[in-house]
Amino acid sequence: MKKPAAVAASLAAISAAVMLTMPALADDFPSAISVSGEATVSAAPDLAQIDAGVANDAKSAKEASDANNAAMGKVLLALKGAGIPEKDYQTSRLSLQPQYAPNRSTGANPVVGFRASNRVTVKIRDVTKVAGVIDTLVSAGANDIGNISFEVTQASKLLDDAREQAVADARRKAEIYAKATGVTLGAPLSVSEGGAPMPLFKARMTAAPMAAPAAVAPGEETLSVTVNVSWAIKPAQ
Repeated sequence: MKKPAAVAASLAAISAAVMLTMPALADDFPSAISVSGEATVSAAPDLAQIDAGVANDAKSAKEASDANNAAMGKVLLALKGAGIPEKDYQTSRLSLQPQYAPNRSTGANPVVGFRASNRVTVKIRDVTKVAGVIDTLVSAGANDIGNISFEVTQASKLLDDAREQAVADARRKAEIYAKATGVTLGAPLSVSEGGAPMPLFKARMTAAPMAAPAAVAPGEETLSVTVNVSWAIKPAQ
């Protein structure tokens, strides 16, 4: 069994060893300044997408389907006549549903007819023609126009510019903190990106025959980038 003096000496030795190793451990974890930088860019959209459809009711499934096929055929011919390439429009939904009589107090509700519907998605690569295409669709028989969206197709190039601006913004903030705390910035330790382009603008319209051209405002798309950057710091010189 150790004597009290020996125990005290051992504890003192352990404490000294811990104190000696603490600076070495600290050297493995350099101090840093971590900030976020932000940047936004705006651009006019150069692509629009429209969802249009026709629906027909009839007593029989065949009558409803035949009428719907004929109606959609007119819509597709109108798109072709308006100069929309065939690759830029495609069927997005096709359905044939029975229609039932109103609820009755007893018994099952009988089928009184059928509804056939067909929808087509149209890409418009010249946004100045959106209103004209909508009018063409409605005039050709489309009775439901919806989910209009606008997009910037060159968003990646615009975002690259925003990334550079966001890093510059992060450095500006870091230099302010460094000056306020009496240190200087060293090399970047880490860079990570957060955020994403803002959601596309979408609108929905239920179209009826129009006496005047449809009013459509594409506006601008705003794209944003956020970066998180950490810089090593060193004593001011």
